[in-house]
Amino acid sequence: MLGTVAVQPPTSTWLPLPKPRICFPGKLPNSGASQYKIGTFSLLSTFPHHFPLQTKDRFHSLVSPNASSSSSTSVRSAEYTEEPSTKVKFQTSLTLPECSSPLSLLGTGYREKVFAIIGVKVYAAGLYLNDSIFSELNAWKGRSAAEIQEDSSLFDSIFQTPQEKALQIVLVRDVDGKTFWDALDEAVSPRIKAPTPVDESALSTFHSIFQGRSLRKGTFIFLTWMEPSKMLVCISSNGLPSSVDATIKSMNVTMGLFDVFFGNSPVSPSLKASVANGLATILK
Repeated sequence: MLGTVAVQPPTSTWLPLPKPRICFPGKLPNSGASQYKIGTFSLLSTFPHHFPLQTKDRFHSLVSPNASSSSSTSVRSAEYTEEPSTKVKFQTSLTLPECSSPLSLLGTGYREKVFAIIGVKVYAAGLYLNDSIFSELNAWKGRSAAEIQEDSSLFDSIFQTPQEKALQIVLVRDVDGKTFWDALDEAVSPRIKAPTPVDESALSTFHSIFQGRSLRKGTFIFLTWMEPSKMLVCISSNGLPSSVDATIKSMNVTMGLFDVFFGNSPVSPSLKASVANGLATILK
């Protein structure tokens, strides 16, 4: 006779994770904060942190699902890829405001800060490209993921193409708009050595869209590079955005933001490694 067996799931002690805030290098966290508010850090700063390197992701159908790594396996369906560390789901293809065609997901990663031996994940991120970009990268065919990751000229070429590419940021913690803007400014400003009036105007526009805005867990922030000197910013707390919040027209600012994520000192090493894996598979 067939029967059923009830299996009791293992129990564990849940400890609340600290809620992130931001400080700049040299400022110390508030030692008297409660366990719910411990830890202050920059969301986007390139100030050295400890990051576990994620090297296994699943991509759009253009990318082979057989890439290997020691990290946890991401979950992939025909429509979504799950970033394994944050469990955030990214659409494998999407269409954003003012884009001429759908963009394909190339890689995913996350931003983590380690505080008092506790790893606090702040957001997940995914890079989307217009498929036509790949035809312009033939010079890198046959390169390994490790070679691609260390070759800044490939990422420079991706940035310089006039086709659309977009970075989707999905918050996994509540962050107020001022905090997020301060982190952006801290990361981008050092990359602009001598700001012009155009740069200052672009940064002011960028700043204004985050002022007084509450960015809750699950909020989408899209940075869409339409061309090297033009970037759209879209923010949505309810699914994909239907409109553009701001247009940034400054080569120094748009290039600085791209470098924050895909330069030599990326704020999310797991994202850049994942994108390098995807490029290696497509260009093999």
